[in-house]
Amino acid sequence: MKKQLLTACLLTGLATATSAQTTAVKINIFSPLVKTGSFFVEHKLADQRSVQLGALFTSWDTDGTDISGFALTPEYRLYLSDKKPALQGFYLGPFLRYQNLKLTSEALDYSEQNGNVSQSEGKATLNTLGGGVVAGYQFMFKRRFTLDTFLGPSYNGGKVKVTAGGTDSFETDAFSGFGVRTGVTFGVAF
Repeated sequence: MKKQLLTACLLTGLATATSAQTTAVKINIFSPLVKTGSFFVEHKLADQRSVQLGALFTSWDTDGTDISGFALTPEYRLYLSDKKPALQGFYLGPFLRYQNLKLTSEALDYSEQNGNVSQSEGKATLNTLGGGVVAGYQFMFKRRFTLDTFLGPSYNGGKVKVTAGGTDSFETDAFSGFGVRTGVTFGVAF
C-alpha cells in the first residue's frame, strides 16, 4: 500500500507541468523503522508561508504493550529566506498534535492460594493533545522533488483510559510528556 501511494504521488508529480510548485506530498522515510507510516501534505500560502497536515499510523510493541492508532499534526511554516519561496529553505514550524492510540497488554497472574498461573489481557485507550515547534530545511530538486529535515521539542498530554483488565500499568512514555519531534521526508511537489 505504501509503495502504491508513493508511486501514485511520483506519477502525479511528473505529469504536472507547472513552474511554480504550490503543494508537496511527502512521506517520512525513517518512520517504517518503528513500524509507523507518516505522510504529509504541505501547501504554499504565500512567498514565505505554508501549512502542512501530517497523518501518522502506527502499530508496534514496547515493553510488552501493543500500541496501535493514529495521529494528526497540523503545522504552520514560516520560511525565513527572502531569496527562496515557500517549500524551499530554512523554516520554523509551530505545530499541534492529536493522538488516538489503543493499548493492549498481556500479563501472567500467579495465584498463591492454589499455585495456578493464568493469563489476562488489559486494554486501554490513550488520547493525547500537544504541540511544539520544529526548525527545518527543505531542499527542492529539479523543481519537483523535496527532501525535508526537521527537529524540535514537543509535548503531549493525555490520560490512559482502561477499558478491560483493570490494570493501569500501561507503558506510554513514548507517546506522552516531553519529547523530540524529528524526521526526514521525501516528496513530490506540484
